[in-house]
Amino acid sequence: MINTANTLIEYPTDYTVVDIETTGFSRQLDEIIEISALKVRNDKIVGKFSTLIKPSCRVSRFITDLTGINNSMLLYAPKIYQVLPKFKRFVGDDILLGHNIKFDIGFISANYYKYFGKHLFNEYFDTCKMARRFCSTPNHKLSTLANYYGINTEGHHRALKDCKITFELYNLIKKEFI
Repeated sequence: MINTANTLIEYPTDYTVVDIETTGFSRQLDEIIEISALKVRNDKIVGKFSTLIKPSCRVSRFITDLTGINNSMLLYAPKIYQVLPKFKRFVGDDILLGHNIKFDIGFISANYYKYFGKHLFNEYFDTCKMARRFCSTPNHKLSTLANYYGINTEGHHRALKDCKITFELYNLIKKEFI
């Protein structure tokens, strides 16, 4: 089961930006290989969490080409069940903010339930929905929006970099329209 908390329609100033990289798109078949988060208070980054995660399967060439994460990088990484308690302590009960965040929350919550029998009930805010409301770009992909707003995308498709891009994007859209 995915996160059953509600999405927010207000614009938070205290939250945690979250992003993951995975071996594919299916919560049932694929695995998280990187998870990152930025803790934000009063619209300022005050902490970070980031780790690679060792999957039970090999990472495909497609995922390596997309993310830059290869099998040798994951060889000594911790397993997901070792990472999730640390991640949950870091995010606590914060609002989780991300771009197309239901994807990230779905994977995280499914794994949290699989290993610990608990669901994540954090409220969340989706910057993709925010962008659809305010931005008239050709599409609302994170990279398209980042390029539109002049945000550096070097290293895109790594979880921590995507958290930073999402943080900047959220604040720029909020500044322009809210």
